[in-house]
Amino acid sequence: MGEGGNHPYLFSTNNFLGRQTWEYDPNAGTPEEREEVEAARRHFYENRFKVKSCGDLLWRFQILREKKFKQKIERVRIEDGAEITHEKATAAMRRAALHLSALQTTHGHWPAQIAGPLFYLPPLVSTN
Repeated sequence: MGEGGNHPYLFSTNNFLGRQTWEYDPNAGTPEEREEVEAARRHFYENRFKVKSCGDLLWRFQILREKKFKQKIERVRIEDGAEITHEKATAAMRRAALHLSALQTTHGHWPAQIAGPLFYLPPLVSTN
């Protein structure tokens, strides 16, 4: 969250303070967390020509870990030809809402890498 002021990298022509900068610290975290980050970086590198966005995985790792988020709602699986019931649809929607609320910042927004259209829809695909 930008704090404004005279910071050389945080500026706005209309006094909007929502810009963010990221700095990677290769020594931060546990060895397991660093390996998780390296795996995400390798996956992005290997797929960079198929999927242009990083999916904000590094941010998700950080936010979900800070909040000690654990998905408590069972994943809904619907096989080919299976009926989509009200209960299954409701469970899937509750799971998505719980995941998105965990990703939401205390400021009420979802920080994200936005590359493309000038609007943002929070991702509905859980990595859990």
